[in-house]
Amino acid sequence: LLIGGATTSRVHTAVKIAPHYDGSVVWVPDASRAVGVCSNLMSEDMQADYVQGIKAEYEKVRTQHKNKKGPSKILPIADARANAFNVDWEQYEPPKPELLGIRTLNNYPLEKIVPFIDWTPFFQAWELAGRYPAILDDEVVGETARNLFRDAQAMLKKIVGQKWLSANAVIGLFPANAVGDDIEIYTDESRNQIAMTWHCLRQQTQKPTGKPNRCLSDFIAPKETGLKDAIGLFAVGAGFGIDERIKAFEDANDDYSAIVLKALADRLAEAFAEHMHMRVRREFWGYAKDETLENHQLINEEYLGIRPAPGYPACPDHTEKGSLFKLLDAQNRAGIIITESYAMVPTAAVSGFCIAHPESTFFAVGKIGKDQVEDYAKRKDWTVEEAERWLAPVLAYER
Repeated sequence: LLIGGATTSRVHTAVKIAPHYDGSVVWVPDASRAVGVCSNLMSEDMQADYVQGIKAEYEKVRTQHKNKKGPSKILPIADARANAFNVDWEQYEPPKPELLGIRTLNNYPLEKIVPFIDWTPFFQAWELAGRYPAILDDEVVGETARNLFRDAQAMLKKIVGQKWLSANAVIGLFPANAVGDDIEIYTDESRNQIAMTWHCLRQQTQKPTGKPNRCLSDFIAPKETGLKDAIGLFAVGAGFGIDERIKAFEDANDDYSAIVLKALADRLAEAFAEHMHMRVRREFWGYAKDETLENHQLINEEYLGIRPAPGYPACPDHTEKGSLFKLLDAQNRAGIIITESYAMVPTAAVSGFCIAHPESTFFAVGKIGKDQVEDYAKRKDWTVEEAERWLAPVLAYER
C-alpha cells in the first residue's frame, strides 16, 4: 500500500495506517519515487530487506511520536464555554436579509467568475512556492511559473469562450439563533420550526489570559436575547462537464492538460464561492451594500463576516454538509451531489455558511477532549464511537 499526496506524511503513515494493514505500507513523498519503491517491492532479491527496513523505520517513528511532548492542556468543556468569545449583544442589531429563502443560479456566466480567481493556490497545486503575482518573477521558479500561467490562461480562454465547463449555485438565507454551541436555522421568521441545526465545535485548548475559546455559534445572536439573527448557506460548483474533457485529454495521453484543467476548475469553484459571497453581502443579505473591495482585498478576507465550510479548521466535521445539502436541496437545484463520505461531486465544488457579524473571524478548533465529543454525540444523536470516527483528526486522545 503506497501512501502519497499533500496531506500525508511519514508520521501519519507510520502511526495511523501501517499498524492496521497486514501488507507492506510505504509513504512515498513524491510520485516520481513510486517506480523505485515498486521495483524494490517486486524484486525477489531486495524485497525482504527493503520491507524489513521500512517496518523498522516506522517502528522508530511510532516510538518517537509516542514519547514526544504532549499536546496543550485541554480544558473541561464547561470551562471552555465559560471562556467563550464575548459579544455585547445589547449593542448589536442583526442585519435583516433583503431576500429570505433559497435562490438558484444555474449556468452562471463564467466570465463573471474569472476576475475572482485566487491564483496563488493554482501554483501551489504544482508545488511551486510563492504568492501570485510575485511568483512570476521569482528567481528560482519564475520561468516555470510564467510558462504554466501562460498555458493556464490559454486554456481558461477556451473554458469560457467554448463553454467547456458550466457553473451552478444555490444560496439560502434563513432566520437563525444560537443555542449553546449549536445554531438553530429556522424555516421562516416565526422561528417556530427548525429547518436545520448546525452543530459546532468549540476550541478546548487552554488559552493565554484574555484569549477566548471560540466557537462559530459565538457569532450568532443567542436565542435568549430575543434578537432576530440570520445565516447564509451555499453550495456552488464549477466543474460540470469536466469529465468528458478530462477523458479526451487522457485518451490523447495529454496528462498535462488534464491536470491544468482540473486545477483551473478548482480555482473557478473557489472564485465562484468568493463571487457569490460578495453578492450575498451586497445584494441578497445586503449588509454591506457599499462594499468596494478589489480582488486582492477579497483574497485577504478584508470584508465583513466570514464564510466557513464544513471540513475546514473552524468546523472540522464534514457530516454537517449532509444537513446543509438537504436544506438547500442542492442536488436537485444545482446538480451538486455529496457522497456517503461527504465528498462533493463535481469535485470542483464548494459549500458552506455565511455569517455576518462584524467581529466574526476564522480560527482552528484544534484538539478536543472526550467530554466535548460525548456532548457532541448527544447533540448529533450519535454514539460516541460514531463521533470519534468522524472527529478522529481533532481528538486530543487515542480512541
